[in-house]
Amino acid sequence: MTHRTLAALLLVAIAASAQAQTPKEQFDAETKRVATRYADDKKLCGDEQDSGRRMQCLRDSKGEYDKAMTQARAQYKAGPSRAGTCHECGKVTQVSVNEKAGESSALGLIAGGVAGAVLGNQVGSGHGRQLATVAGAAGGAYAGKKIEEKAKSSKQWTVHVQYDDGKQASYTFDHDPKMLSGDRVQKANGSIVRH
Repeated sequence: MTHRTLAALLLVAIAASAQAQTPKEQFDAETKRVATRYADDKKLCGDEQDSGRRMQCLRDSKGEYDKAMTQARAQYKAGPSRAGTCHECGKVTQVSVNEKAGESSALGLIAGGVAGAVLGNQVGSGHGRQLATVAGAAGGAYAGKKIEEKAKSSKQWTVHVQYDDGKQASYTFDHDPKMLSGDRVQKANGSIVRH
């Protein structure tokens, strides 16, 4: 499914929830949004290469789904909330996921250098062997550094918000904030929470 198709579906869901008059209609719109989010999360989990991580991702997604459904049911049972002004409220305009490069340490550099030197020492004889050893150490150190950076990399979520007063801000999370474009949010303790 393309980003445009997802955006169109989200706009339809937002429009439907904005027109909802009754608590039942609001509940239906929220459960549809939660189900869509759960389906998207399961697709992301399917991309995970490691089976253990994939299963943990699926368990976490199911837990978040259950939590969101419980919250939606509780709000439905509580009835309509009082309308009031919300200070520092806004709407999520975009959520992006990026790969954050990990930091390397001397361990990767040294281990790669030693491995490269050992392999380089296996090539040639005399001065050629010495040059191959030095070149292998340098190449191995660089490779060790890059391997360690990749192994320590992590995902980073950036949520862009348009506040009701016209201001814009971005917030970075090291875990999935479970927010979608169109979600209402409120600033809280230097971050944002769903409103």
